[in-house]
Amino acid sequence: MSTGNPTTPSREEDQKSKKNKRYMFLLGINYICLFVGSVSSSLLSKFYFVHKGSSRWVSTWVQCAGFPLLLIPIFLPHYLFKCSDRKPFSGFTPRILILSILVGLMLGVNNFLISWGNSYLPVSTSSLLLSSQLIFTLLLSVIIVKQRITFQNLNCVILLTLSSVLLAVGSHHDKPQGLTRAKYFIGFFCTVGAGLLFALYLPVMEKIYREIYNYGMVMEMQLVMEVAATALATVGMASDGGFPEMRRESLQVFDLGAKAYWATVMVNVVTWQLVFMGTAGMVFLTSSITGGICMTALLAVNVLGGVVVYGDAFGGVKVVSTVLCVWGFCSYVYGMYLKMKDEKDKENINGEDLIIMNKDNHHEMEMVDVNVAPNNV
Repeated sequence: MSTGNPTTPSREEDQKSKKNKRYMFLLGINYICLFVGSVSSSLLSKFYFVHKGSSRWVSTWVQCAGFPLLLIPIFLPHYLFKCSDRKPFSGFTPRILILSILVGLMLGVNNFLISWGNSYLPVSTSSLLLSSQLIFTLLLSVIIVKQRITFQNLNCVILLTLSSVLLAVGSHHDKPQGLTRAKYFIGFFCTVGAGLLFALYLPVMEKIYREIYNYGMVMEMQLVMEVAATALATVGMASDGGFPEMRRESLQVFDLGAKAYWATVMVNVVTWQLVFMGTAGMVFLTSSITGGICMTALLAVNVLGGVVVYGDAFGGVKVVSTVLCVWGFCSYVYGMYLKMKDEKDKENINGEDLIIMNKDNHHEMEMVDVNVAPNNV
């Protein structure tokens, strides 16, 4: 099997085809990773700050430092399970390497903005603000991957925009005790900025993934991205005290003790890798818009998690904002349903036309045989 050109699919490598027998399995695994990782990482990131953790660079670093875990889905399918003939990193071109590094650095900045927002905002507020990434994803998808705008898309954008504006104007009183209004709005805009960068990441990766047909290469690209993001976070940590600060924080600052501190850090490392692994897989197997929709759906679960676990306030402003989010999300899902139904109807019509054409061709061939037969006698 030739693997020198990643743009040339083979039967085994064309794993994003819905006809591939592993497609639904990969889709299910990636959504589970996204679900578990999104909810747990959101709660654990807030847990770190609730119990006196203070380093935003530590919170940034844990989001990408678990990249060695990606070696499992990269190497095991070929060397242990023998379910792939493609060797890891074969066909990994310099162009893909450079793109992966650049996108990884962008993710590193995104991780820092998320950490900054989480250090100031309640989980429920942060999650609702991050729902704005679906707006940005839709708009950037129009520009980058030529996504078509429909009424349902536009309705979704308007509703989610109103939701975020309403939340910003009406929930400043929800800030943690002792936090100034200025810092609260810094956290607000950092979180929105993180949503914008992540929304840019989704369509950019969809465009890159159009040249890739093997899930293993997706994980390889993700590994390079996480290495680049980790390098950026490590430089930031070194400039802000470095890893000795983590030791001091675990012994003197974290109010649950050193063991709980390191357990929080290590579990957070794992959960964030599940988030990025699941996101990359969803974009590769479906589209950037579908990935954004899945993230938005899970943000509603994060809001409830913040209310249940940390007792975040969930007053009238957040209720209305959540209703608008759900309304916008349902509008988009309904639009996707209409699109899929229209595509299915077109396939059925084309299939019927093909059958009719085949029958007509067969009838013409029979007529030719009848006309030619007497001349052959």
